[in-house]
Amino acid sequence: MELDKMDENEWKYHGEGNKSLVVSHVQLSRVLRLLKYPAEDSENPPQTVEQAFRQVQNIVDFSSNVMSSLLGEKFIHSGEVVKLPLEFVRQLSIKVQHQRPGWRCDKVMDIYSGCALCLPNLTSPGLHQPHTPPLCIEIKPKCGFLPYSKHVSRDIKTKVCRFCLHQHYKVAIGKWKSRSLYCPLDLFSGNRQRMHFAIRHLIEEPQNNFKIFKGGQCVYSSKEGSDDSMDLNSLLHHLRPYFLYGNNRINSHMTSKALLNDFIQVLVNALLSGGGGDGGVTDRREGRSFCEASLFNKERIRHGSQGLPSDSVLYRIRQTQMLDTQDIEGLYPLYRRVEQHLQDFPKERTRLQMDGPYNEAFLEKLQKCPTEDDGSVEFAVAKVHQYRVAMTAKDCSIMVALVPSSEEEEDDEGQRQLRDFLSPRPPAFSYSVSILDLDPKPFDSIPRQLRLDQRIVSCYQRTGAALPKGSLPPHSGIFTAAEREDCTLLFHPV
Repeated sequence: MELDKMDENEWKYHGEGNKSLVVSHVQLSRVLRLLKYPAEDSENPPQTVEQAFRQVQNIVDFSSNVMSSLLGEKFIHSGEVVKLPLEFVRQLSIKVQHQRPGWRCDKVMDIYSGCALCLPNLTSPGLHQPHTPPLCIEIKPKCGFLPYSKHVSRDIKTKVCRFCLHQHYKVAIGKWKSRSLYCPLDLFSGNRQRMHFAIRHLIEEPQNNFKIFKGGQCVYSSKEGSDDSMDLNSLLHHLRPYFLYGNNRINSHMTSKALLNDFIQVLVNALLSGGGGDGGVTDRREGRSFCEASLFNKERIRHGSQGLPSDSVLYRIRQTQMLDTQDIEGLYPLYRRVEQHLQDFPKERTRLQMDGPYNEAFLEKLQKCPTEDDGSVEFAVAKVHQYRVAMTAKDCSIMVALVPSSEEEEDDEGQRQLRDFLSPRPPAFSYSVSILDLDPKPFDSIPRQLRLDQRIVSCYQRTGAALPKGSLPPHSGIFTAAEREDCTLLFHPV
């Protein structure tokens, strides 16, 4: 990209989160992430150009120096900070404004600093056959383990996972109309049946945890607070061309159920892959790998490993999540210890790296934390840093890019093939797996996390895990209709 020749017409709105807005290039496989701030600050930017640059650079450093080491370099794309012409940024802001969701417009794009993060567009990988656009699936898996800290004061937190607890709270406050039946512990189990079950429920109720992109365009997702039901027929229309060749399927009818099963099977294979590893790693905390809120019947498990390959993306994410050894209840007193120290000695904030820089020294602080609390500020700081890293891993997204491969095609170097040896097997795909959304979580957000945790647990206990009428997905869900296709009636003459 030539920064001095930037044209807003070559960029389009791609999406946004709470803190940044993303635009993608119409031809190049590139995206720009631009900062956002509250609309009331639109006339007076809340930070200087230097502060904005440092904020974006911190995101890059945290990803490349900290998360990359913990999650694995092969999964991470850290990007680089770019300084854009201000006129380009202002024109871009005007262009994308009408495409933004109304509920996101309480914040505006930063048009004053010109600082942005340039990244590869993971929804549109560069290498693919021109007539076959890549299929990209974005999953936000959330927390994959039950807390084991001695500081947990409410027993329900050790039986029902955070995601399932939070679903009840989100329905109660009206954020979502119905509860997702997805449970992260099923996805992180490493058992194919449970993983299939989890992905099925992500498709049925995606919320903001599941999206499908085709050639860079989002073709399946859910809008927050929306009454729109998911259009499975539209999804099937997009998926069918990817699964209707090979195995003599080109001229045969493929049921919706078979199509969805093949799609989920390919996705499970990608999530379990690691490019050659040392096999399954069993979760040895017996009885702790199931969430009581999951609808999966344990007795359905017929066979298969109960654990994740140690080089798989899900294993690396869960190991990083488990740096949260204290739970927010045990961490909060340590946060208060650090906060009090910083009030007494404000200049210590820099030495203790509370706001970065996120370098090797920061990584060493959290990796060499002693197991026992010696009462020191250093111990509390290390535990706070571990918690912040774990929170980033709990909130990250996985992007799986799939490109169909012909049966005769030989493996290119670095291109792994997904093969399923069931009969009839789904077509082979070249694939890549990436982790995104790896921003550092601010130190000052910890008190808010404690309050949220308390509200979530209280809501679950108050309602007795019951939900308002209509808060569960309709019984005749999208999969029920697909399964009905496999029902055949035979009439015999008498």
